[in-house]
Order: sequence, then structure tokens, then C-alpha cells
Amino acid sequence: MKARFLLRALPGVGLLCAGFVVCAADEGSLRAGAAKVDITPPAGAALPMSGYANRKEGFKGIHDNIYVRAIVVDDGNTQVALVAWELIFAPNAVWEEASQRIAREAGIRPENLLLAAVHDHGAPSLSGGAQPASAATVEYTKRVEDAAVEAVKRAKARLQPARFGAGTGTAYVNANRREYSTKQGWWLGFNEIGPSDKTVAVLRFEDYSGKPIAFLINYPVHAVVMGPDNYQITGDLAGATSRFVEQHFAGKDNPRSDGGPRLRLRPEEKGGEDVVALWTSGAAGDQNPVSMASGEDFTLVDALGKILGEAAVRVAGNIKTSAQARVWGAQSVVTCPGRRVEPGPTPRAEYKFTDADPVNIRLGLVMIDRVAITGVSGEVLTSIGLRLKRESPFSQTIMVTHANGGSGYIPDDAAYEQVSYEITTTRLKPGCAEGEIVNGLLGLMKRRE
Repeated sequence: MKARFLLRALPGVGLLCAGFVVCAADEGSLRAGAAKVDITPPAGAALPMSGYANRKEGFKGIHDNIYVRAIVVDDGNTQVALVAWELIFAPNAVWEEASQRIAREAGIRPENLLLAAVHDHGAPSLSGGAQPASAATVEYTKRVEDAAVEAVKRAKARLQPARFGAGTGTAYVNANRREYSTKQGWWLGFNEIGPSDKTVAVLRFEDYSGKPIAFLINYPVHAVVMGPDNYQITGDLAGATSRFVEQHFAGKDNPRSDGGPRLRLRPEEKGGEDVVALWTSGAAGDQNPVSMASGEDFTLVDALGKILGEAAVRVAGNIKTSAQARVWGAQSVVTCPGRRVEPGPTPRAEYKFTDADPVNIRLGLVMIDRVAITGVSGEVLTSIGLRLKRESPFSQTIMVTHANGGSGYIPDDAAYEQVSYEITTTRLKPGCAEGEIVNGLLGLMKRRE
């Protein structure tokens, strides 16, 4: 039997191969790198929290730190970046500035970038939305932009030969929230027979030894386990899931700022020390967690994060990886007629809508091998995501929402017949967005085929 050796690369020089020596670089041209940067605000910052109109005061404490995470993938010709921050959304103006900076400072073009928010309601607001922002919010927004650029630059600096694969599993952590009652009609509630996608999608990036570099996790649910009574900074369900997966593969104790019990892992579960688990929200516009906390008790956040994290770990363990993959990205913008609801108490028996400005929706596609990672700049209802997966030519199709800008709620056409919170909140007229999103993304996929 011929011996097989792996030579260490000299600084600034690629791997050297000769004769019977087999180099890791021979396996394929794919490289991947990942990083995360802390975006937790200072404890005394005067920053309002996002997501609930009744919270008039700023946050009062920090339960767990929040982050922006990035994965950069390179096939030797093209680089793409997948980025997510633990905030409620990515305003259009913030996306424009951050994407241009990433292009200038990291060399990754906007069409090869998916920058998404996890839709966390336990984090500060950003400037660039409909309401004027305070000086403190503008300053914090600049810090978040800086962190996103830095995360991509660090991930790019850590590029290494990698193998990639994808898989799916199931988790029962979400439920349709559009419920009908005889007293108030359709409104926020719990609808166990409504459309709900339970799919946990996972992308795995590992080095040639099998050691994980990063994971992308996608699941359709609002990150709102902590409700409107919470005034502590938290990554909520998204952050808890990412922490669980990162700790599982790092084999470290679970960092808890509240002094709660710490997670210990078995030796055989230990892996890389710098694994990044990037969580993204699927088509979750009508999906809430199966249960929500009262007050500021975070027990349920940890529990549901553990359930979803365990599901992701199970999927990750069964993924077959390959070093051969082409990466590619594209974007387009579709425009739909707009409308707004006339003010009044909600819910109510009747609503009146008037015409408003058209709404732009940015569509993005990042392909890694034959895995289609799609992005939509809004809060998409589940039926649109399910339709895209049915019609996609790629068996592995993922929808990442709140990506590359903010277009508000995006209901499917049928949902408009049941006038609920999402229908009164959307800025879109019925009959346009569903078809434009699905057909637009399929059109981008055809360019890849």
C-alpha cells in the first residue's frame, strides 16, 4: 500500500503535491469560513426595543448577548456571503449601506449576499424604518453595520478547504397563529390546523477531517417566545437555538447570564471551538412558537431552543458532504401595488383600505451546488414558502425571510380572504406578491440551471 501524506502549506504558498503524496487541496476547490461578532448594546444605552408597540421604554437589562453571524463560501471563482443578525429586521436603507460596504471592504458583491434578520423582538430597533430614530438608535445602527462588515471580513479571512452538504428534519416548535373566533373574527391566536411548515433545514460546512466550520439553520417561526412584557435584551428562540448548536459542537459549558443551570456535553459530542451556527427565519409571517412565556421567565426560551437545536444537530449528523460545489448568486426586485388600512380599533368587524405607494420586494438567490437558498425582503406567510418548494426544480430549496431589506408582511393571495392582523398590517394589495415572489425566484433559478 502506498503511503498517504498531508503536507503543511508554507506561508503565502499553496499546498505542495508530488508523486504519491495526496494533498487535501486535491479534494475540491470549495472553501468556507465563518465568524460572529457581538452586537449587544451597552447596559446603560437608551435604546427602545423593537416589535411591540406597547413597549414605550428602553430595555432594562441584558439576559443573553446578541450577535451577527456570517458564513463566506468560495468555489475558486465566486464568493458568496450568508449573514444574519439577531434583530427584528433589515431596513432598506441599512441593507443598502451594509451591502455596499461589504462589496467595497470585503469584495463580495451585493448579488452574492444574503443579509437577513432573525426577526428577534427582544433586541433594539434600528434606524431606517418608518418612524424617526433617536441619536442613540442611529449610533447603534452604525455599530450593527460595522459588525456585519467585520463578520464578513473575518469569515473571509478564515476561508479554508471545506466540504458541504444539506439536509432536512422536523421540529414541532411552531404553530399557525391566525385563529378564528366568533367574538373577534380572524386574529392572533393558535390555529393547530392552519398551514404550518415543520421543516428544519440545515447546511453543513466542515473541514476535510469532518470538523464542523459552520451551520446554517432555517426554520419558519417568529422569534417571540418572550412577549411584550419582556424588557431584557435576548436573542430569543433564534439565539437559544444557535447557542445550543454551537455549544454542542464546541463542547463548552452553556454561558448563562442569569445564573441558571449549565449544559454539559459528553466527550464524544465535542467538536470545533469556533463553530458558527447561523439561524435564519423561514416563511414565518403567520407562525408563532407553540408556547410563549409570561413576564421575564426565560425557561421556555431555553426549552424550545433546545428542542429546535437538537433537531438541527440530528439533521447535521446525517448530512453527507462533498468538496465539489459551485457557488452563484443573483438578485432582482419586483414591485406590487400598495394599500393601507384606515385607522381604528383592532380587531374590528369591518376594515376599509385605501391605495398607497407601490411596494418593492427584493428577491435573492444563493446557490451552493444544487441547494437553492432564496431570500425575500419581507415577512412571508407560510403558504408562499411551501408553494416555492413545491415548484422549485431543486429538491433542497430554502426560503430566508427578512433578507436584503424590509417590505413588511407578505401574505399569500388566499390569506386576504381572512382579514387578520397580518392582512391589516401589510402594505400590499392582494393578487400580486405571491406570484411575483415565486415566479421571480424560479426565474433566478433558471438562470443558474
